[in-house]
Amino acid sequence: MALIVLDRDGVINYDSADYIKTVDEWVPLPGSIEAIASLSRVGHQIVVATNQSGLARGYFDLDDLEAMHAKMRALIEDAGGEIAAIFYCPHGPDDNCRCRKPKPGLLDAIEAEFDTSLHDCWLVGDSLRDLQAGLEKGCKPVLVKTGKGEQTLQKLIAEPEPRLADTAVFDDLAGFARFLLG
Repeated sequence: MALIVLDRDGVINYDSADYIKTVDEWVPLPGSIEAIASLSRVGHQIVVATNQSGLARGYFDLDDLEAMHAKMRALIEDAGGEIAAIFYCPHGPDDNCRCRKPKPGLLDAIEAEFDTSLHDCWLVGDSLRDLQAGLEKGCKPVLVKTGKGEQTLQKLIAEPEPRLADTAVFDDLAGFARFLLG
């Protein structure tokens, strides 16, 4: 089974500059739940890799995060799909951890958990740090224009990063799923 790694905020659900702090604030983007379910149904293992510095900042606690993830899983299961695993970095940007994207620690953990290489796997994100983490592991980067994606795209146009020249760009996760499913 092919793994597909997804960022969470801005890819699966709406993002906020004030952080997504509660299960009620966790609202899926249009088409994202169905996209994940359709990819899952054809045999892709969907794994979420997300920075959640709101934990370190005290904006929400582990119970809140688990409730958000339970809501996401339930919606996807109701649509006929599943999330194989969720990996998150609980650290703040100044903690100098190895798991906060753009560092590849979350992706290393995914490789260890699934006993596989992420080389040539799709990694879908809305920020430069998502794409950079994927490049560190040889993933095929995909940028969606939801969340911070449009801002990220404009930055890449203004300041091209040669390693990201072949990044696939889609309007949203549903567009990526349609592409992959042909």
